[in-house]
Amino acid sequence: MAAHADIGFACPATAQDFPTKTVRIVVAYPPGGPADLTARKYATKMSEMWGHQVVVENRPGANGNIAAQAVAKSAPDGYTILLHASSLIINPLLYKEPGYKPFTDFTPISLVFDYKLIVVVTPSFAINSIPELVAEAKAKPGQITYASAGGVGAPTHLSVEMFKQIAGIDLVHVPYQGGSPAVNDLLGGHVQMMFNNPAQSLPYIKAGKLRALATTGTTRMAQAPELPTIAELGYTGYDVGTWFGIWGPAGMQPAVAEKINAAIVAISKLQETRELLLAQGMNVIGSTSAELAAFQKSESERWGQVIKAANIKLD
Repeated sequence: MAAHADIGFACPATAQDFPTKTVRIVVAYPPGGPADLTARKYATKMSEMWGHQVVVENRPGANGNIAAQAVAKSAPDGYTILLHASSLIINPLLYKEPGYKPFTDFTPISLVFDYKLIVVVTPSFAINSIPELVAEAKAKPGQITYASAGGVGAPTHLSVEMFKQIAGIDLVHVPYQGGSPAVNDLLGGHVQMMFNNPAQSLPYIKAGKLRALATTGTTRMAQAPELPTIAELGYTGYDVGTWFGIWGPAGMQPAVAEKINAAIVAISKLQETRELLLAQGMNVIGSTSAELAAFQKSESERWGQVIKAANIKLD
């Protein structure tokens, strides 16, 4: 009987009962940021749908590698899942030992949301458009400074590196650990520009404390439709930002992964979810696991080329 029970336990049919206990969403970022707020929204809704508690556990540090390592080593039963950004795919291109393998240590579940960036300058920097910025950078190579939030290799760093490569300009990188210190130095005129997220940029733009030049998507941003995209200004195909997904450890039962995916997709379609994320400058996605698997591969190839060309490395 014991052997028979073991076989029954391993059978995918157990996915029908999932979950029977608390599910943890491990978030690679501190409390209070966009990823944390979104995770808590999804956790609340999943708890309601499943009748079992879904909790958020913040595990920030090492550019998100600590959270990734923790989930990679967890049991692949669906009770520990990861909310992480594009950094999950980018970090192994930067670090010799990130502590995980992005394509073999995880089960892709769903793309959740993304946001594009806004090019902002300090008001004392007398530049009003992307063409003016490029002209100034070509006239004064290596003299214009830009801030990044999250340090070397963060999306706000790599997005500028990609732009430098396609525009043929030289800008000086000033890395910051987080968005707040970066924005404070930008407001104070200690750095001249930044490609930053909408949630942190829009209030200062509206208050006249920062000047916006453009956005980094292929279509204009809903929250700032007056701003042109870099792509429409002649840099065709330039489309960058930060995206977030949900992964489980490798080896999850497909039926369990599908059940989690179905919940995420259903919550993503709710008007209240869309409104919450839109208010922070974010776009809801909610994809299939196959779409996330394909997208993360193409992103790894794209950023790998940028990192190699810019010769960016982290220990």
